[in-house]
Amino acid sequence: MNTVKLGLLYSRVRAEEKTLIQAAKRHGAVTLVPLCTNDLVLDFGSLPDVDVVLDREISQSRALHVLNMMEQSGVRAVNRYDAARIGGDKVLTSLQLHKAGVPTPRIKVAFSRESALLAAEELGYPVVLKPVDGSWGRLMAKIENRTAPEAILEHKSHLSSYYHSVFYLQEFVDKPDRDIRAFVINGRTVAAAYRSADHWLTNAALGAKTMPCPISDELDRLCVKACQAVGGDAIAVDLMETKDGLTVHEVNCAMEFKASMTAVHVDLPQLLIEHCVRVALESIDNGGIHE
Repeated sequence: MNTVKLGLLYSRVRAEEKTLIQAAKRHGAVTLVPLCTNDLVLDFGSLPDVDVVLDREISQSRALHVLNMMEQSGVRAVNRYDAARIGGDKVLTSLQLHKAGVPTPRIKVAFSRESALLAAEELGYPVVLKPVDGSWGRLMAKIENRTAPEAILEHKSHLSSYYHSVFYLQEFVDKPDRDIRAFVINGRTVAAAYRSADHWLTNAALGAKTMPCPISDELDRLCVKACQAVGGDAIAVDLMETKDGLTVHEVNCAMEFKASMTAVHVDLPQLLIEHCVRVALESIDNGGIHE
């Protein structure tokens, strides 16, 4: 079998990228083509010669521009441009989850400090204020009462990114001291891990501990449905346990799995590389991404 030229899109080689590089080297049908955005220069006449692009770029804006240019030239990406665009924007993610009937926390979106205060009142305290395009639990705030949000909203309104003029408020979900990160690859939930912490934030980046989570029928169904809702084929889904069942609160298209690797019993990097090879071969057979 001819080798697949797999473009690895990145700007920093983290633990996840190291394991993916190792998995690609172990695979007998992969030629890895590094695409470091710090050095990458693109134009429509000389795009990288690859069969598929695996998006590992931590910058949303960089990733979207590269993925769009590559896909417009017929190169399939994991995940596709549209999935990365939706998954990287919490408003779009919430909208797609809601439209697909996936249980997800109630949200309000406002565009001024005054309307954000009204939105918080309508949701009912406590509420969670999140950046539209953030990750790793950064710049998130739990607002307990009416007097708390004014200073936070004032500070946020003066931050440089235009995204900070969009106020994304999410209802606070009463849950155990843990959440669930599950991994969906090629239409199947392949692994899941609990993330536990004493803090209300249970992000692994903030020190949460991970442990195995069984994949129930409900968990698999919701994760696959969430993946389909955002148009992804390899994503991480974050869920919370409530008295009414599971609810999906975020997705992660350039899935991060370093902390979960010790808790799951599958080789996520290998599964991801195998999926990229499968996607590349299907795309080649179909003459490109325009199926």
